[in-house]
Order: sequence, then structure tokens, then C-alpha cells
Amino acid sequence: MKSRWWLLAAWVCVIPFPRNAGAQEKTARVVHVYVALADNEHQGIVPVSKALGNGEEAGRNLYWGAAFGVRTYFRNSAEWKELASVQKPTAAVLERVVFYHAAGNVYLIADAYRGQEIKTAVTGFLEAAAGLRTDAATKIKSTKGKEIEIPSGPQMVVYVGHDGLMDFALERAFSGDAGGKRQAIVLACASKLFFGPSLKTTGAEPLLWTTGLMAPEAYALKAALDGWIAGEGAEEIRQRAARAYAKYQKISVTAAGRLFATGW
Repeated sequence: MKSRWWLLAAWVCVIPFPRNAGAQEKTARVVHVYVALADNEHQGIVPVSKALGNGEEAGRNLYWGAAFGVRTYFRNSAEWKELASVQKPTAAVLERVVFYHAAGNVYLIADAYRGQEIKTAVTGFLEAAAGLRTDAATKIKSTKGKEIEIPSGPQMVVYVGHDGLMDFALERAFSGDAGGKRQAIVLACASKLFFGPSLKTTGAEPLLWTTGLMAPEAYALKAALDGWIAGEGAEEIRQRAARAYAKYQKISVTAAGRLFATGW
């Protein structure tokens, strides 16, 4: 009998007791998108229509409120639910929207920077890539009045818009490290060439950027994030973005593939 109790005790010791339910929940990830609104007056872009190129009005802007702008495209997506829209959260930002991807447990914060504040947008993106923006958790009120707290420190930082580094230089470096395993996407013309030196010092990993002239519209971003959320590798994500770009720009996948790059 004594030996039987010893065996029972040993068997109990190796039973995997359930963990606390909260500990089992997957930690939410955060994507922060910095959008410099298209601006015919203050940016060196090929001029577009007055409505699309008004950098002081987000609602119809090419990179924000237009059909393929970040706010509109994600708002119309089945996978992403819009939680909140905040008007003028800062002097430089006209609108902030927050989306949530339930299946991936991912929050997306997108800021629409005034066109003339493009340098501020680029600076903010690089600071976030370097892990220098360690603000407290973002608290927002949803459209239903519920307060939502989004963890600070995005795992993915994104810049969308005109490649301002073609027009101006930055007076400072953005030194960081890769300890936070941050990744970056830069949808702007020839972003690998122009953003490369500054992004290198941040320690962030360039998941997706470009090698030539392009339209920084949201379908490429969503395609890349779809792959990222699914846990795909960098090359698979690059190909996803290329296929989406080819579809909407009506060019070959081969040509689109040459436009996108990943890594250094």
C-alpha cells in the first residue's frame, strides 16, 4: 500500500496544472502608421487634384480619405474594425483613427499629419522605429463610449506618403537597438535608398520598402499586414504586397516585385 501511495504522488507531480487564464491570452500587438497627407503646395509631389492634394483637409486626401487612402481602405476592410476617430489630437495631426484586428489581436493606430508637417511625420516614424517614443498606454474612447487602453511601444511602425527625405535632411540621428524586435514598413518612393541610413541607426528591421517611384496606397500596406499577422516570412510578405500593387496598378506581378524589397 505504501508503494502505491508513492506512485500516486509521483503521478500527481507531473500533471500539467492549467495556467492562469489571463496568462494564456495572447498579448496584443500594435501597429502605428504615420501618414503625411499629400500636399501640392508644401511637398515635391507630382501635383494631383485640389481635393486630393490639400494637406490641410484629411477627409478627401489622396493618402487618407480617398478610396485607397489609409483611413478609407481599412475602414472598408472586413478584417479590421474601426474603434475610434479623434479629430486633431495634436497640432500636427488632423485625425487619428484606431482599428482592431480581432483574429490577430492587433491594434492599428493611424495618424494623418498635415501636409506641411511632413518632416514631423518622418521624425515621429523614426523615433518610434528607434523605440524612443515610450509614452504611456494610449487610452481612447470607442465609438460606443467604452474606454480602451492600447499598449505602448508598437511592434510595427509604418510611414506612408511622399518621400520627404528627397526634399529635406534631418538634423539628428535616431539611435536605438533591436531589443524590442521592432519592424518597419516604408511606403514612399525609393524609400530603401532615402530612408536607409536613418532607419539603420534605429535598430528596427525593414520588413517592406521600395526601390523606385510608387503610389503609397493602402492596399499594399494591408496585404503586408495580412501576412505579418499570419506569421509569414519576409519574402512571402513582400510577394503579397507586390501582388496587391500589381492588381490595383494594373501592372505585371514581376514589375511590382522589382519595386518592393525586404531587409537590408
